[in-house]
Amino acid sequence: MRAGLQALIEAEATEKIGAGRYERSAERSTHRNGHRSKAVSTPAGDVSVKIPKLRSGSFFPVLLERRRRIDKALHAVIMEAYVHGVSTRSVDDLVKALGVDTGISTSEVSRICGELDVDIKKFRERSLSHTIFP
Repeated sequence: MRAGLQALIEAEATEKIGAGRYERSAERSTHRNGHRSKAVSTPAGDVSVKIPKLRSGSFFPVLLERRRRIDKALHAVIMEAYVHGVSTRSVDDLVKALGVDTGISTSEVSRICGELDVDIKKFRERSLSHTIFP
C-alpha cells in the first residue's frame, strides 16, 4: 500500500515540476528540496508516505487531503457508520478494527459528520421543479 501511494505521489510531483528526480530538463519549473513525512490512515492500516518539498511554490498531492490524517475511503466508512446510528465512541472501535492503530477521536468523528449534515441539508432543500411527480 505504501509503495503504491508513494509511486502516485512521485508521479504527480514529476508532472508538476516538469522533470523526474535527478533529471535535467528545459521544461523544469522548480527543483525538489527534500521530503516531509505524512502519516495516512487507510483501511489497510497506518501508512507513512513522503511528500516532496519544492524550492519554489508548493506541492500537495490530490490523492490526500490537507490537514487530514485519514484517507477518503475511511472517511466514507465513518460517515456510513454515522448515518446508520453508530455512536461516535463506537466509531473509534470500528476504525481500530479496520486497522488504524491510533483510532480516531470523538471530536474528529463529530467534525466529519458535521460535514455530512451540510451535504444532507443541501440535498433535502434542493429544488425539484425541474420535473413532475405523480
